[in-house]
Amino acid sequence: MKKVLSIILALALICVSFAACGGETASTSSASEESSTASETSESSAEESSETTAGELKKIGILAPAVTHGWVAGVAYNAEQRCKELSDQVEYKLFTSNNAEEMTSQLDDLKSWGAEAIVAFPQWEGMEVPIQQAIDDGIVVVNFDIEIAADGVYRVSGDNESMGIEGAKYIVDKIGTTGTVVVLDVPTSGSVAELRKKGFTETMKEIAPDMEILEYATKFTREDGLADFADILTSVDHIDAVYSMDDETSIGVLQAISEANRTDIKVVTGGGGCQEYFKMMPENQDIWIESSLYSPLMVKDAVDMALAVLNGEEVEPVKIIPTTVVDRDNCADYIDPENTVY
Repeated sequence: MKKVLSIILALALICVSFAACGGETASTSSASEESSTASETSESSAEESSETTAGELKKIGILAPAVTHGWVAGVAYNAEQRCKELSDQVEYKLFTSNNAEEMTSQLDDLKSWGAEAIVAFPQWEGMEVPIQQAIDDGIVVVNFDIEIAADGVYRVSGDNESMGIEGAKYIVDKIGTTGTVVVLDVPTSGSVAELRKKGFTETMKEIAPDMEILEYATKFTREDGLADFADILTSVDHIDAVYSMDDETSIGVLQAISEANRTDIKVVTGGGGCQEYFKMMPENQDIWIESSLYSPLMVKDAVDMALAVLNGEEVEPVKIIPTTVVDRDNCADYIDPENTVY
């Protein structure tokens, strides 16, 4: 009987021992599961936090023409630089195009990407409809430089008409109220040349009504400036001043004057902000070389405007940046040795 009791007692102790071990294993498994759940929750929170941060970035698209001119290159460059400077606030995509059809296609790509705002430099006719459609779809559109007929579009631009006004005043200041002035118009540039010519011709009528004005068409490139002005020089015996609307056109004009050995021309105007052109100003003492500053740096203001609108700030729909005249007297203030783009 004692043996039976001993065996029963031993078995009972073994069962208690196993029960204790089993309870400890279950407890460890439960802790492990809780740790795993906490880890997953932490990772999930981190992912949600990351997604939230990414979601706070405003999506801004940049549409610029392909580089056909140093100034245009400066526009695309400075727009991208500003977006990079705002990398903690902005996610961006930049497209360059060769015509209105290509830019329209790229605008559609930006819509698909989810662009909330688009900074566009619509250099060609035919962009009114696609830009209006983008605005109607709820996308903020800030046009740079070009004025087009679209309801609700924002715009940042230099003062094109003022550039013409300042060009007329500068020429009269240097040669007086009489003489022969060649105006190099650029009809393909739309409102840009229209406004510059308007400012020039209206001001010249007011301050020098007896000035002889000869108009010729060219383009905003130094090659066209050289070729077209070389032809003009063969047909016009005496010219006192040249109203050119663009720095690179003017570089071509100055080359044509030099190659033709003409000494009658006393003033060549320009427009833009080309470093090479600035450096020519003090080097040529026989001709007053002038530029109405119209810097591609202005596109940074367009990016800032797009971001401000997306952030709910009150913004004037049009921002016009005043004209500054640069010539040999102050060009040192505008020469930037680090600027290798334009």
